[in-house]
Amino acid sequence: MTLHCAFIGFGKSTTRYHLPYVLNRKDTWHVAHIFRRHAKPEEQAPQYSHIHFTSDLDEVLGDPQVKLVIVCTHADSHFEYAKRALEAGKSVLVEKPFTPTLAEAKVLFELARSKGLTVTPYQNRRFDSCFLTAKKAIESGKLGKIVEIESHFDYYRPVAETKPGLPQDGAFYGLGVHTMDQIISLFGRPDHIAYDIRSLRNKANPDDTFEAQLFYGALKAIVKTSHLVKIDYPKFIVHGTKRFVCEIRYRSTRNQPESEHYAW
Repeated sequence: MTLHCAFIGFGKSTTRYHLPYVLNRKDTWHVAHIFRRHAKPEEQAPQYSHIHFTSDLDEVLGDPQVKLVIVCTHADSHFEYAKRALEAGKSVLVEKPFTPTLAEAKVLFELARSKGLTVTPYQNRRFDSCFLTAKKAIESGKLGKIVEIESHFDYYRPVAETKPGLPQDGAFYGLGVHTMDQIISLFGRPDHIAYDIRSLRNKANPDDTFEAQLFYGALKAIVKTSHLVKIDYPKFIVHGTKRFVCEIRYRSTRNQPESEHYAW
């Protein structure tokens, strides 16, 4: 069975994080259309020769063969595009951040439920090798009762040109949606959360630094991102009552192994 899908948007998200994987599964996936507002030279690439590019969204949503629409546009337009696709009878996968507000997300989930469709955020970071390693260690029970887990997604980019924007343009909406999701996928809904969200490099820009603390009874999960971390830091540190595990993932720009795993 082949799933016929269409993309809304033809930027980096579509070409880097979606199409390479979908086009490698042509036995089960068929990309029928890509909607973009303006034509781009990249459309002429051989790997896209079978895809119909269009600036007419109604043409995409009116195709009865298309069952899934993937929304890969700026966050400001996620809600409207997803809503239109659901109203057209399509299930929808939405790039991060899903919507800028909780109220918009609730509208989409209710609309999908009423139509017997699926709408979901794109959570590809659940398949990161470092996360899967930490997950395996936790679920093995060898660490004992987990008392603390710390997750980092850091950079060293000390200079930030001025790019004013909305909260959804910052690090918390850009990276935090993934790293928070990893923790929630492991432990579920927390009892309560504390946040520290800041802009350190350029006050004119949205946030570039955050720390979230998720509390689950005696367990605390710490999720952090900074653009001012110069020395490689472990991606995950997990403390249990029996053992401790440290998963180090090196930055891909260095000639070092991608990751190392330590347990004590």
